Amino acid sequence: MKQPKEIRPAGGKLGVLLPGFGAVATTFVAGVEAVRRGLAKPIGSLTQMNTIRLGKRTEGRAPLIKDFVPLAELDDLVFGAWDPIPDDGYESALKAGVLHKERHLDPIKDFLASIKPMPAVFDTDYVKKLDGPNKKSGATKKELAEQLRDDIRRFKEEEGCDRLVMVWCGSTEVYIRPGEVHASVEAFEKGLEENHPDIAPSQIYAYAAIMEGVPYANGAPNLAADCAALEALAKERGVPIAGKDFKTGQTLMKTILAPGFKTRMLGLEGWFSTNILGNRDGEVLDDPASFKTKEVSKLGVLEHILQPDMYPDLYGNIYHKVRINYYPPRGDNKEGWDNIDIFGWMGYPMQIKVDFLCRDSILAAPIVLDLALFLDLAARAGMDGIQEWLSFYFKSPQVAPGLYPEHDIFIQHWKLKNTLRWMKGEEMITHLGVEYYD
Repeated sequence: MKQPKEIRPAGGKLGVLLPGFGAVATTFVAGVEAVRRGLAKPIGSLTQMNTIRLGKRTEGRAPLIKDFVPLAELDDLVFGAWDPIPDDGYESALKAGVLHKERHLDPIKDFLASIKPMPAVFDTDYVKKLDGPNKKSGATKKELAEQLRDDIRRFKEEEGCDRLVMVWCGSTEVYIRPGEVHASVEAFEKGLEENHPDIAPSQIYAYAAIMEGVPYANGAPNLAADCAALEALAKERGVPIAGKDFKTGQTLMKTILAPGFKTRMLGLEGWFSTNILGNRDGEVLDDPASFKTKEVSKLGVLEHILQPDMYPDLYGNIYHKVRINYYPPRGDNKEGWDNIDIFGWMGYPMQIKVDFLCRDSILAAPIVLDLALFLDLAARAGMDGIQEWLSFYFKSPQVAPGLYPEHDIFIQHWKLKNTLRWMKGEEMITHLGVEYYD
């Protein structure tokens, strides 16, 4: 046993703040409440259902993660949200159409209806296909950030929270590259005061969270806390951050399949991916500027997993194409088609077809839960800045400058569990196993 990290207890209430109160956020909140009332199981959540092996296989030690590290209890979670559309949690969940009205929403209507979104920092310059009346106004972006900070402090006091976390569940914003305004805290704060166009609403939320000492995770692919200014601010203020873009449907399948091809040294000639979905996310992505942000996030996965520079004969000439199509009849039930052209011994071609009829928010909701609980754990363990060990949950994992992100889901999972072992002073699991045969 090594010396465990000192982790503060998880007593009291944990407030989960959600910028964006649409399909993903309401599905998450409704699911937590259903689990608390014994109406559902938290399927898909590592924090609630996954075990963690400790020591040798022969020891038989494999507690649930939630029994191994001190996580906040589901009963201690309280929820707050911002959204430009003023619908309460019940109305928003009904419109999202993810959960069954009679079976899953009506039994908890009182709870969902009690959650009303605060006026949002929102600008149609950054999300062109969405708008609503429930918005903040201010002369500068700095002023808007201060209004968010006031919201955070007021929520914490009114709900009697001991700690807070923030998980971005809002729409994908237009594509923005990091620039000079993102290079330092001073430049960023000057940009807030001068209404710099390259500071989008999601960055204003990230800034407000970090300034208030609230851990922040970005569930969308837009630029948020993944810039030099906010990474430095998070370190300076001792705040954990993680991102970006929840790994749910098609990209989840890529990070499962591509490591298998590479493990067997099977070549890849092309991977064509297309999606149809009809929820608010699909409508937002119908705008080319927002789609560009999502495309960049989805396209980076294969290159990092397959390492074409190291294996040019196998992966040096891949044709990778991604398409997303807005199709209202499908609602939140996204369908992802993948055509994969691989080749094997002596170059002989083979094909794989994948048709994943997934439910986007059903896959995302347990990610929101795990990120909220793990970020709170990280904060109580004194772990600040980028939390790369949470890469498991993201399409575009945030890493330290100069590092390439790890996209292989199996390595990500191993890293996550080894980090928990490290926190508690347990030995790392290497799977070497020679000790069983000496």
